[in-house]
Amino acid sequence: MEVAKALDSFDSVELVKRCCAGDASAWEFIVTTYSRRVFNLAYRFTCNVEAAEDLTQEVFIRIYKSLDQYNPSQGDLSNWLMRIARNLIIDDYRSRQRKPQDTEAEDIQEHIFHLRSIGLSQQAEVERKELARQVHEAIQKLPPDLRICVILRDIEELSYQEIVDLLKIPEGTVKSRINRGRIELAKIMRRMRLVKI
Repeated sequence: MEVAKALDSFDSVELVKRCCAGDASAWEFIVTTYSRRVFNLAYRFTCNVEAAEDLTQEVFIRIYKSLDQYNPSQGDLSNWLMRIARNLIIDDYRSRQRKPQDTEAEDIQEHIFHLRSIGLSQQAEVERKELARQVHEAIQKLPPDLRICVILRDIEELSYQEIVDLLKIPEGTVKSRINRGRIELAKIMRRMRLVKI
């Protein structure tokens, strides 16, 4: 706890310097701080706990190897790290789309990165988990090109320009896919009776 507090007081540049110098506690701090967020993003694209864990590990290996390339003038550590994660996860997603696999989403609630909501009654917690599962299931029914744009915009909250840069497609195409994806998602959710008609 003392180490985490001490590391938390350092800025990103100092944290990266310490990692590059071999400070294991600094690296552990980065992994602990960002692993849940990276895993959640990976899971949204893979729908598979084991694949998401593998991708998360791959992301952190890539980050560790690239730490000396971190440039604070191009954004903070969080943005830099998540850009690497998104690129790797989207590349993996595209390669799996070329080789479709028939796998159903696993129960993410069993995963170690899942944090329980505090203060909810047991019934409300069960309802929240079920709704989250159903919304995730609805998103997975979107066509891949729409799904990727909806996840990046509405879940990851990237700007249109960030999505353009990431997917290498025109802004008009991004906006169109997001709009079509939202409309299609609403239809799917109505069919699943998640929203009223």
